[in-house]
Amino acid sequence: MSAPATFPGAGALRETGRMFSLGIDVVRNTFRRPFQLREFIQQCWFVVSVTVLPTALVSIPFGAVIALQLGSLTRQLGAQSFTGAASVLAIIQQASPIVTALLIAGAGGSAICADLGSRTIREEIDAMEVLGVSPIHRLVVPRVLAAMLVSVLLNGMVSVVGVMGGYFFNVVLQDGTPGAYLASFSALAQLPDLWISEIKALIFGFIAGIVAAYRGLNPAGGPKGVGDAVNQAVVITFLLLFFVNFVLTTIYLQVVPAKGS
Repeated sequence: MSAPATFPGAGALRETGRMFSLGIDVVRNTFRRPFQLREFIQQCWFVVSVTVLPTALVSIPFGAVIALQLGSLTRQLGAQSFTGAASVLAIIQQASPIVTALLIAGAGGSAICADLGSRTIREEIDAMEVLGVSPIHRLVVPRVLAAMLVSVLLNGMVSVVGVMGGYFFNVVLQDGTPGAYLASFSALAQLPDLWISEIKALIFGFIAGIVAAYRGLNPAGGPKGVGDAVNQAVVITFLLLFFVNFVLTTIYLQVVPAKGS
């Protein structure tokens, strides 16, 4: 008897469904008691230790490039007084959550995936299930929550460092006026810009944690399978982050009116 035919992309659709199911299980187990506080704190420290320095080093040139590019553009248009507001909006709304998400996925997510993958091939996950311990509640939930919390905190750090770097390079290298740079904040920037940045960081941290946990719990056999799972987790997370960023930005621009409009 011949095997049933499958349509192209059935495997990818099945994997997407399983990943979505894992996300639902994580949300449901988040409110389950007892909460794994010690594991959560350890994972927060672990994710911070592998992401904070690269994030800080990346955020400085990122803010500088944006400030220099926008400063040059506004000078050509004769709108130098809006350089500060444009730089801050670009950094806070787009650059900061994207940089944070890429570092969380590339450094923190890959480490989470490798840790869970090594546990899986050593059959620790199977042993936990035999003992009646939920690996999602015990291992996955603290790691996903840690990725979300650290992502929000790093986003704030990137925003501050990026804005300070943009201010320095605009004022020092492009002979901008410090007063005009700071005064232009109130012209275009508004509080919802900061909220959407933090919401993006929170969602990006959740996505990075879920993808890393799913690939870590489902590696192919052997150490090579764990390495492949880490690579797949990073690539999948990057693709999802850019797509979700596009959706969130579109919704935000439609829902929240621009200041002064």
